[in-house]
Parts: sequence; structure tokens; C-alpha cells
Amino acid sequence: MAEPATAEAADPDLIRRSWQEPEVFAVLFDRHAPALHRYAARRLGADAAEDVVSETFLAAFEHRRRYRPGQDDARPWLYGIASNVIGKRRRRELARYRAYARGGLDPAEIGGGLVEDGVATLAVNQPLVAALARLRIGDRDALLLVAWVGLTYEEVAVALDIPVGTVRSRLNRARKKVRQALEGTDHG
Repeated sequence: MAEPATAEAADPDLIRRSWQEPEVFAVLFDRHAPALHRYAARRLGADAAEDVVSETFLAAFEHRRRYRPGQDDARPWLYGIASNVIGKRRRRELARYRAYARGGLDPAEIGGGLVEDGVATLAVNQPLVAALARLRIGDRDALLLVAWVGLTYEEVAVALDIPVGTVRSRLNRARKKVRQALEGTDHG
């Protein structure tokens, strides 16, 4: 377990310290891996989530000297890496969404339990997941980083290494397509 001063240190300080003390990077893993795992599991399933988290932190560790000093929170950087790793598994993600849209596995269920409370009914989830499957990968990444992770537009821009204006455009396009898909369903 990390000593208290290390456990309380800000993400950029930990990353900088890890240049000389690589073991300090483990604090970042302990701090952020559970949330990254939940995100990856929702997108790809529990089986693939472990690999995504491992690959994400391996890449982050290998490229930690590229971390931008002005970022106070490593989450956008880590979610950007995770989005790239997930992008390499795009077929699996799409197959997962399509299977659920046909009435199969709910992407929000992992091991029989809900990832978060308030997940809508099957009647709402099926059209939503089908709409997500039809989005371009960049649009889907932006939308899910805002909706599932709670990143700000600025943090999504950092995560995906795109301008904030592009984030706004992607979110606008994604929301419009999802809204259209949901308006075409009968919920009553």
C-alpha cells in the first residue's frame, strides 16, 4: 500500500514521480482502474475489460513522459488511451450492441448486477443500443465519455486529442441520431 503522502498526491505529481520511482505509477492504477474497468465492461463485456484496463495502463506507463503537465486529472488521458484500445476491438463492441438490440445481453449488466442504478427498461435500452451501434466510432466515443464517464467537453477533447469544437460537433451529431432512433420507437 502506498504511503499517505503518495496516496494523496495529484495525478500529475504521481506521473512525474514515476519517472524516477516507477512503482509510484501503481497509485494511479489503484485510483483509476476500477472506473476504467466499468467503462470498458459496458462497451465490450466483462471478459474484455480486464485486457482493456491492462493495455491502457501498460501504454500509459510506457508513454508517461508524454503526459501534458497542464492536466490536473489523468482521467481524460487514461480514457483516451482506453478509447484507442477499445477502438481496436470495434467489431466486438458492435457485435455486443447488436446482440443486445436483438434481445440478448444488456451492456450495463456485468456478472448479473447492474453497473449503475437507474438503467432504463429493455424497451428503451434495445433502441438505444441499436442507435449506439450505428454511430461512427468517434461520435460514440465522445457520447459515451460524456454520458457514462461524466467527462466535460474539454476533458473529452483531451481524451480524444481533438478540438473542443469537434467534440461539440460529434456530440450534436450523436445525440441527433440517438434521439431520432428513440423517437421512432413506441414506449407505451
